[in-house]
Amino acid sequence: MATLELNDLSKIYDDAQGRETAVDSLDIDIRDGEFLVLVGPSGCGKSTTLRMIAGLETVTNGTITIGDREVQSLSPSEREIAMVFQSYALYTQMTARRNMAYGLKHSTELSKQERHKRVDEIAELLDITELLDDKPDEMSGGQKQRVALGRAIVRDPDVFLLDEPLSNLDAKLRARMRTELQQLQSDLDVTVVYVTHDQTEAMTMADRIAVMNDGELQQVAPPEVAYDHPENEFVATFLGSPSMNTFETTTDVTATELRFRYEGTTLASVPRESVELSQDERVTLGLRPEDVRLFDDSKDGSFAATVTVSEYQGNDNFVHLSVDDRDLMARVPPDTYPDPGETVGVTVSPRDVFLFDSDTGTALKTYGAPDEQTAQTRQSVSEP
Repeated sequence: MATLELNDLSKIYDDAQGRETAVDSLDIDIRDGEFLVLVGPSGCGKSTTLRMIAGLETVTNGTITIGDREVQSLSPSEREIAMVFQSYALYTQMTARRNMAYGLKHSTELSKQERHKRVDEIAELLDITELLDDKPDEMSGGQKQRVALGRAIVRDPDVFLLDEPLSNLDAKLRARMRTELQQLQSDLDVTVVYVTHDQTEAMTMADRIAVMNDGELQQVAPPEVAYDHPENEFVATFLGSPSMNTFETTTDVTATELRFRYEGTTLASVPRESVELSQDERVTLGLRPEDVRLFDDSKDGSFAATVTVSEYQGNDNFVHLSVDDRDLMARVPPDTYPDPGETVGVTVSPRDVFLFDSDTGTALKTYGAPDEQTAQTRQSVSEP
């Protein structure tokens, strides 16, 4: 295992259609033994970044350092990395044993006996010993994924690169494999860079997540920090399911409060000292669905809203509300199930209010009271 540093890393494509920047001046320092997840929407540059680290894409600008070596000019075989692909990329004519041993045969001086011993050790670790004589066509998706992982692990690389390795699995197997991958990474104490567009994978697996959009790095932080203290509106709305509600509001400043109006409704307020804003200033208000509280009597809330749809989820209900012709999502307990057309009261605690600059998207206030902004993430959902 080793550290991995990406310094001012860029990838620019020039073709007949013009010039496109796929990755723009990326800077990330990945610690020895860290599980870092690159996450973002399709086309954000995360897979291109991984392929540059692997040596499958040339670097336009910047450096890639593994341990104490700059490797951006080296061939993939010289970089001491191993990559697991979304498609598994197994040789269909080879057994699992031969697939796993193939890289050792061509990149090491180990004898055939030593290679087989190494394969047997990793197969036992991954619980695939009984598959070693099978070919890929005889395996399930989960078994193929384990063999692909085994092929990477036997090489004992400095860095593991995983490109959406679970996306071809069904939901139940994907959840189980997430747990197994985390345990495996912990047992091996290896440096991992994992690419996914699935925020659930990112939030549950990573030591830190690196959120990307349009080729640019938006934030690098532990998942709970990025969720509670996003650096901008994109990170805030990308993380979380259902997504954060946002409203373009104007401020109403009193002696003690900042109130945020959308059309004719005051949606939320925070203490005056929470953030420096002026009267009638434009600001984007963010409300996470789990922080929206509902009351049967519309007079009990801060404002009234009309229920349009209730989606029963088993452990939650997703309630769609209409506020001045805008949709507001509330994630509430399953025993809260208002009927469509019903008017309910809505309120959000001041500590749960997020605020963003309407022009730049920069976060002005995140979760918590003003003196907690950089020190605290939520331990549980706060009561209003």
